[in-house]
Amino acid sequence: MDVAGKVVVVTGGANGIGLALCERFHAAGARKVVVVDLEEDNARAVADKLDGDAYGVNVRDEAAIAAMVAQVEADHGQIDLFCSNAGIIALDGEPWWATSAPNETWQAMWEIHVMSHVYAARACLPAMLARGEGYFLNTASAAGLLNQIGDAAYSTTKHAAVGFAESLSITHGDDGIGVSVLCPQAVATRMIGDNGDGGTAGVDGVLTPADVAEEVMVALADERFLVLPHKEVQAYRERKTADYDRWLGGMRKLRRAMGNPAV
Repeated sequence: MDVAGKVVVVTGGANGIGLALCERFHAAGARKVVVVDLEEDNARAVADKLDGDAYGVNVRDEAAIAAMVAQVEADHGQIDLFCSNAGIIALDGEPWWATSAPNETWQAMWEIHVMSHVYAARACLPAMLARGEGYFLNTASAAGLLNQIGDAAYSTTKHAAVGFAESLSITHGDDGIGVSVLCPQAVATRMIGDNGDGGTAGVDGVLTPADVAEEVMVALADERFLVLPHKEVQAYRERKTADYDRWLGGMRKLRRAMGNPAV
């Protein structure tokens, strides 16, 4: 996919990876970049710099996503690329069991990391299917392919995000719908504290959001499903599928070495 001349929507677009994507799409000649974020003032500040549009939307609210999509389609004719990028992190917390996070955390992550992608696709698909083209870029995480030590809710919902992206591609690939899923390890954003080392997710280095956006551009041009800014993740995936028990043992060893909290 070439974003030049396209209408692109980015959720979580006011900072971090989302901000870098907005800036990169604008630089590549997107016709309109639509910046969507819970922090509406920040979204508007970004949009003003890019001659874009801004919306303050809680991605946990399906009606709000549907209304935003309908307005963008009314204003610009169509949405060519929808980047469902919003995300949060919370950690398991004391006593660092896989069940330690409260139900409220699990529910928030489920709604933000999974259902927001469903809501976006549900809103965009009718028009995309009618014209026989459209593209989704869903941000998951390397944790969705591997795991994030110390954050069971994050890992589980990111796995689900990858699973939904797979279903979207399988079900609608023959209808002209492209799908990519972004799975980085540590990136220098507010999630890890912009100058943090990323903990276990940072063992292969911490990328900048601009690095990630550049890899996204390459993957979109190739219409590649998996977007892996950290190339080591592919080797880890292969080891995991080749010998699951050995991989689990290695992850337990890494957890022991890192201690808690493990990010």
